Amino acid sequence: MDNGRATFPFPYQPYNIQEDFMQTLYRALDQGKVGIFESPTGTGKSLSLICGALSWLTDHEEKRREETAALLQEGQASLCSPAAHSSTSSTEPDWITDFVQKKAERDLVSKLKDEELRRKKRNERLEMIRNNAQLKYAIKRKGCEEDEAVKLLNLSKEEQVEASGDQEDEELVVAEYESDDDSKSKSRFFGGADEEDDELVEEHVTKIYYCSRTHSQLAQFVREVQKSPFSKDISLVTLGSRQNLCINEEVRRLGSIQRINDRCMEMQKNKHQKQHHEEGAKRKRGQAKSVCPYNKASALQQIRDGLLGAVHDIEQLLKLGKETHSCPYYGTRLAVPPAQLVVLPYQMVLHEATRKAAGVQLKGQVLIIDEAHNLSDTLSGIHSAELTGAQLCRAQSQLTQYADRYKNRLKAKNVMYIKQILFVIEGLIRVLGGKAGQNPQTQTVQAGTEMHTINNFLFKAQIDNINLFKLQRYFEKSLISRKLGGFVEKYAGSGVALHIQSSSNKENRRTEGLNRYLQALQSNQSSAPVPSADQQGSAEAEKVLSASPMMQVEGFFMALTNSNTDGRVVVHRQGTLSESSVKFLLLNPAVHFAQVLEECRAVIIAGGTMQPVSDFKQELLFSAGVGEERIIEFSCGHVIPPDNILPIVLCSGPSGQELDFTFQNRDSPRMMDETGRILSNICNVVPGGVVCFFPSYEYSKRIISHWEASGALTRLGNKKKIFQEPKKAHQVEQVLGEFSRCIQRCALDSSGLTGALLFSVVGGKMSEGINFSDELGRCVVMVGMPYPNIKSPELQEKMAYLDAHLPHSKGKSPGHALVENLCMKAVNQSIGRAIRHRGDYSSIVLCDRRYSRPATLSKLPTWIKDRVSTHTTFGPAFAALRKFFVEKKLRPV
Repeated sequence: MDNGRATFPFPYQPYNIQEDFMQTLYRALDQGKVGIFESPTGTGKSLSLICGALSWLTDHEEKRREETAALLQEGQASLCSPAAHSSTSSTEPDWITDFVQKKAERDLVSKLKDEELRRKKRNERLEMIRNNAQLKYAIKRKGCEEDEAVKLLNLSKEEQVEASGDQEDEELVVAEYESDDDSKSKSRFFGGADEEDDELVEEHVTKIYYCSRTHSQLAQFVREVQKSPFSKDISLVTLGSRQNLCINEEVRRLGSIQRINDRCMEMQKNKHQKQHHEEGAKRKRGQAKSVCPYNKASALQQIRDGLLGAVHDIEQLLKLGKETHSCPYYGTRLAVPPAQLVVLPYQMVLHEATRKAAGVQLKGQVLIIDEAHNLSDTLSGIHSAELTGAQLCRAQSQLTQYADRYKNRLKAKNVMYIKQILFVIEGLIRVLGGKAGQNPQTQTVQAGTEMHTINNFLFKAQIDNINLFKLQRYFEKSLISRKLGGFVEKYAGSGVALHIQSSSNKENRRTEGLNRYLQALQSNQSSAPVPSADQQGSAEAEKVLSASPMMQVEGFFMALTNSNTDGRVVVHRQGTLSESSVKFLLLNPAVHFAQVLEECRAVIIAGGTMQPVSDFKQELLFSAGVGEERIIEFSCGHVIPPDNILPIVLCSGPSGQELDFTFQNRDSPRMMDETGRILSNICNVVPGGVVCFFPSYEYSKRIISHWEASGALTRLGNKKKIFQEPKKAHQVEQVLGEFSRCIQRCALDSSGLTGALLFSVVGGKMSEGINFSDELGRCVVMVGMPYPNIKSPELQEKMAYLDAHLPHSKGKSPGHALVENLCMKAVNQSIGRAIRHRGDYSSIVLCDRRYSRPATLSKLPTWIKDRVSTHTTFGPAFAALRKFFVEKKLRPV
């Protein structure tokens, strides 16, 4: 069978490596493989993925149509012709055999006809949406009319006074719970689905799921799709959080993700309960429960059709939602089944519960995981959970006060489960060496770290007699975490204490409703709510409260009940109870990835730097039951000419000092001085920007302090302006902007400074996702090898687990290989920041003799490894560096 394609639609003449990439991708999808694709940044990886994958999808759908038509024709012909009776002896009469055979053929023909009819209807509707301008205008006009109606409705709402406190709290009290009857509890908590909503549900067509780490990467991918030849013919849907997609201003202004989610879900519940009240059931007097005006079946159908008719990024999606007066969050989820390309964050694909909630079905579909160099860590992170002593104490205090306030309104089952949750939380606090009901910041604990299996941990916490699976189910069905979050946010400052349960302040509670009403009036009079002095003063406390400690507790319970032999619990005590923590650690991420690999037709794992691939295959693929025959690998070089990159391994410095940045040697004054001299020489010959990566924040701080004392930092500052990576994430853009502007000024001004020097940290904010293209990164310097902390209990446990479960390779234990690979992955991510496009050029200086080891060199990306030169002395290396930049200056790229 031919699994290739001669040409691929592309917006311009593709590079040879892009054509190779698309050919290999096409074969991998056609044959149902698990592909590992490495394509350096700047080689057009996104467009290659889009054009290769969508070409396969187009061909696949055409092939299925032809096969269906052939089967239909064959089935109809068979029905028309008389049955050929079998010559073999049979106990059944001929007429029964004939009837059964004809019935099977009729069923097949009927099924094929139905499928063909549904496909035609779907295509006709898409064609109409894409071409019918009048329909688009009518939808827009209807949306405007509904917008006016909602404004009038809101004006009338402003005149209503809040209902009394107890009636108002109805949504905060958990409903009656029946643990042993799932069907009853399901109908009780979720209600019957709207009939009109059911009409919108469709079967899933063959599709491609594309996921990446951040929303900005997803937005960039969508823009690439819009530029591709498929932009007019593909049905694309972008999934995101409510915070990103909500257009209801009343909900959006709540700010925090948790509050937005809670309010939205409450409105959904009100929508489903509304029909029961209309059927004559008595309802308590008070304010009518609000439903979201953007979540109507007809409106959702409009936005779904609009989404499928053209490719939208997030901004365009929000605009479409406002025009059609319909919810983009729920509209995108309704559009998933008929969509051909679904773009979504990692979490929605890799976490099973989130996947189900988003309506993502992987069975028989294609999954592309981009930026997958840290996939193993991402999987472990998604399925791990950590609780601090402060969070446990807050959760215990808040739930105690919740149970006390509503003790007369909670049913017996709810009281029982709430007591069990409190018992478990108190057990976790005990494990950390603290006492519940006291401020965790004033409780001192004996420092130390312990590692436990799940069963041992439950015994130590004395909670092994509690059925955590039932408790976890109670969390899911009762929504206790959300209700507790709403309770705390509503009554913070009015009798609900942060840590210790205070005596109930009835006067505050009585006036709370009035205070909120007055604040609402004040916010209506101005364009934005003005926080009071008291609110501003307690902003930090509110921020802590809004972190929803019970949500964290629920996440910890979910982690404990998900894994057993593959999980460990780390008990980490330090200083005070507040700073201490319990952490669930997932040792085998393949457990959760196995289901994804099994369900999908094909999985493509892509990244700019996928080396080293061996551990990736062993830890995530082989351990998940994937055979070598199902794996296909592709790694391409860079599009830059060979002489545009100069990778150097430097084994010694200008004074002859051997560069050996092991933990024992790196703090010696001689080593630090030699590093300063290397940087000084590099800054003499490299124009523009130099980026220097240190193995850790601590070492960066120590070596820079040493240079300040010795005067080396001043000498460096005379050649290039010095910048340091900021500790806070929101300052990164500011520092990068100043770094860039300084380099631009120096290029125009022929004064003393020749550019800028940026000190950064491997694995920090500047080592991933930041582009040091062109003048921003003419040289990347890597000081030492960034090995992880080998004394970390988590790493030691992971190494021991791998040693016990994976085979040894080339005389190395899997645990030792893990440490080496973690180091080299971090190095590859950092040095890959420099070359970002075909015309770019840069040098890479690896300062440590250990980089010259063949095993270490083999773990570098191919496009760097093939061009690297190792220098045992500094002189020849410096001469090569100076020659490289002299030639670039004389012969610009």
